[in-house]
Amino acid sequence: MQIGIIGAGHIGGTLARRLRELGHDVAIANSRQPETLAALAAEIGATATTPEAAARGRDLVIITIPMRQIPALRGVLDGAAPGTVVIDTGNYYPRQRDGRIEPIEAGMTEARWVATELGRPVVKVFNNINWLKLLNNGLPAGDPLRIALPVAGDDAAAKAMVMALVDSLGFDSVDAGGLDDSYRQQPGQPAYGADLPREALVAALGRVTTRRPPDFVGRPGDPLPR
Repeated sequence: MQIGIIGAGHIGGTLARRLRELGHDVAIANSRQPETLAALAAEIGATATTPEAAARGRDLVIITIPMRQIPALRGVLDGAAPGTVVIDTGNYYPRQRDGRIEPIEAGMTEARWVATELGRPVVKVFNNINWLKLLNNGLPAGDPLRIALPVAGDDAAAKAMVMALVDSLGFDSVDAGGLDDSYRQQPGQPAYGADLPREALVAALGRVTTRRPPDFVGRPGDPLPR
């Protein structure tokens, strides 16, 4: 596939590396100039480019940047084809990083807010696994220790494509419902960072008792997103 990755942190860089190992054509971008990614791109055989170019003509675009930076991407996906699948890997950390984002505090899921800001449907995945596990812990299908990842989205075809990609990376996938259900895989929930096999992940997704645990609620005094 032709894949664009916007964001070159731990998750973005790891996905770029793993997806190149699988033979996909990968373009990677960050908020700075492409030259800042030249060493990584040369090492793994990807193309360093701008966010706009990373989204253009791609089958899949992965958005993997801090939540507070999402509004800066408005319009970046305008050049993407209508059928391009967009993945959101982000998490909302109001106290630790992002500041208070009012629509999320009012009840909108992080993924729904990202989709609204970008003006495109998204599929939520890769947000509940540590980057080192994503890099090193993929296992063959059928292995009882294989980690399962929740995949949430409103478009069944897009979700199926993403679930197949997850499998190719060495992880099982669990259909976690639509974007409005994606709070079940966010920080503070039983499924977050738990590295569970499929059946245990399904059970963990069902144990959610509150949409936002107290430690992940933005307070009135928290800073606005930068």
